[in-house]
Amino acid sequence: MQIYLLRPAVYSQSNSNRRQDRLGASCTKETCLYNVARIWLTAAPSLVEQELKLSAKPTHILGISAYYHDSAACLVTDGQIVAAAQEERFSRKRHDPSFPKAAIAYCLREAGLNLRDLDHIVYYEKPLLTFDRLLETYFHFAPRGLVSYLAAMPVWLKEKLFLRKSIAKEFEKTFGESRLPSLLFSEHHESHAASAFYPSPFQEAAVLCMDGVGEWATTSAWVGRGSELQSLWEIRFPHSLGLLYSAFTYYTGFKVNSGEYKVMGLAPYGEPKYVKAIYDHLIDVKTDGTFRLNMEKFGYCTGLRMTNSKFDQVFGGPPRKPESQLTQREMDLARSIQVVTEEVVLKLAHKVKRETGLKQLCLAGGVALNCVANGRLLHEGPFEKIWIQPAAGDAGGAIGCALAVWHEYLKKPRSTSGTTDSMQGAFLGPKNLDSEIRQFLDKNSYKYRHFVEEKELLREVAQLLSQQKVGGWHQGRMEFGPRSLGARSIIADSTSTRMQSEINLKVKFRESFRPFAPAVTQESAAQYFDLSQESPYMLLVAPVLATRRKEPVPGQGALWGIDLLKVPRSDIPAVTHVDYSARVQTVNAQVHPRFHALLEEFGKITGHPILVNTSFNVRGEPIVCTPEDSYRCFMRTGIDFLVLENNLLLKSDQPKWNETSNWREEFALD
Repeated sequence: MQIYLLRPAVYSQSNSNRRQDRLGASCTKETCLYNVARIWLTAAPSLVEQELKLSAKPTHILGISAYYHDSAACLVTDGQIVAAAQEERFSRKRHDPSFPKAAIAYCLREAGLNLRDLDHIVYYEKPLLTFDRLLETYFHFAPRGLVSYLAAMPVWLKEKLFLRKSIAKEFEKTFGESRLPSLLFSEHHESHAASAFYPSPFQEAAVLCMDGVGEWATTSAWVGRGSELQSLWEIRFPHSLGLLYSAFTYYTGFKVNSGEYKVMGLAPYGEPKYVKAIYDHLIDVKTDGTFRLNMEKFGYCTGLRMTNSKFDQVFGGPPRKPESQLTQREMDLARSIQVVTEEVVLKLAHKVKRETGLKQLCLAGGVALNCVANGRLLHEGPFEKIWIQPAAGDAGGAIGCALAVWHEYLKKPRSTSGTTDSMQGAFLGPKNLDSEIRQFLDKNSYKYRHFVEEKELLREVAQLLSQQKVGGWHQGRMEFGPRSLGARSIIADSTSTRMQSEINLKVKFRESFRPFAPAVTQESAAQYFDLSQESPYMLLVAPVLATRRKEPVPGQGALWGIDLLKVPRSDIPAVTHVDYSARVQTVNAQVHPRFHALLEEFGKITGHPILVNTSFNVRGEPIVCTPEDSYRCFMRTGIDFLVLENNLLLKSDQPKWNETSNWREEFALD
């Protein structure tokens, strides 16, 4: 950065005679410059300091995603991600769509800023384009869709259409500031693409974004080079791979925008018997992966349901009622739509590869959270390396739009190491000091053991885990995105044959079929999984190596459906799914040193540096944020011990936990 100590045009050849001033009647050009500088520096040192400060002032950009689902905020300073958090972690409302006031307050607090210090605020999509899509959709399908139209218009005409004013009012109400920095708007898929490419380790890469819908785009392809993103093409609403998957989420009895990962987890229990029906009746996929949906079979354009009676006819009946018994039909439907999704993603990836010729691929959008499809893309796809934004859904749009302002709007350069991304392990949320935690524990007379030496703490925790105890693990900065990565985690013995069902039923209070992910030291991953690159964000499914697998004993091979859970599949059965796969998290010692050290300690005892790692919450609850959240979840569930930074709490030592109400009613089922 160039810093000017002297104002421009101190002299010129045309006015050299004007140098006859108070500095001296006969000063030369050199002495004139010297004297002017000396007088200016002596008389007004504060001006120089101000000039220096202005020249060196960092640029602070606040990115916001809100009003649909998973609202979030992100602070970027001079192109570096300083803080990011989802509103749900503070409000304790799962997928909270409201204005992220608590998340914004945290981001400002983390950086020691107030609202006036911000240079730009940016919203992750353009509401006028979304409104245009809604109107055109309603007009196209009219008179069908009148109920949906009447339901949507009031909130649009009152709030969303005038989002600039709504956001300004929220800031004034929350922070008492009526004057805001410039408010900018990014496009939805541009925010996704920016969140995928700019934090990635790649200097250049193809970018593929797939979700339900943004303003108009549902799938888009980009090229990222240096600090520039170039749009290649997009597939537009209503033709959406994300909405197709959500239609099956709804049809199999799960909640849209929440239960898609359940469909993915249920798929290995089924057979792909409906794949042909999906291709024949629902989606026309071209050889290059582009597609169109048969809108006669869907209800999301004209009503408040994802599917309709014609969809029901294709698959022989109405949707499963939520919370009712799962049958083999739902398992087969899940497997079938998973297969179709994987095939479309692979074809799209090949298309992007042919068009760009690039070796790396970046992914974002809700479909990029389908880690099974990601795993196939890594193993069978045309790219040498892929990088997936850990907050690939709408929450990650807050990161993307902030980085887009820095690189595209302000034209700032980008640098990357080529090997390490800039997401800091996704540990971008708040951290609790050990002194704060001890104050909380002492105030409430909760019994704990404080450890001065980290090694002693880790040895004790590893011993408890080897005894098949389930632990709550609250360490460092909270994760950003939907996965617990060892900062707010429930951890357990991966070698236990009973741990998968026990945690699901006694700790998480959720469906028994749902698998758990392994956290493994990065250097040991290749000894267990067929994985060709690191997977720090738990977004790649990989096969368990054949040398680790256990074949069914006689009689077990005839089992099907949920009964497949009864068969240990490997020497790490708690994290091996029924199809011998695992959603792997590789843990890097530099990025996550304490969690890595715990895995090593556990490995010394058991021979396996692998733990079950699942989100620290119960069904329907957001991942815990504060020590209070963690202690409450610890006491409400079958968790045996809790680690809060350097403090170990045993369930058997705690005072009796009493609640007057049924706490499970606090959280809407996901």
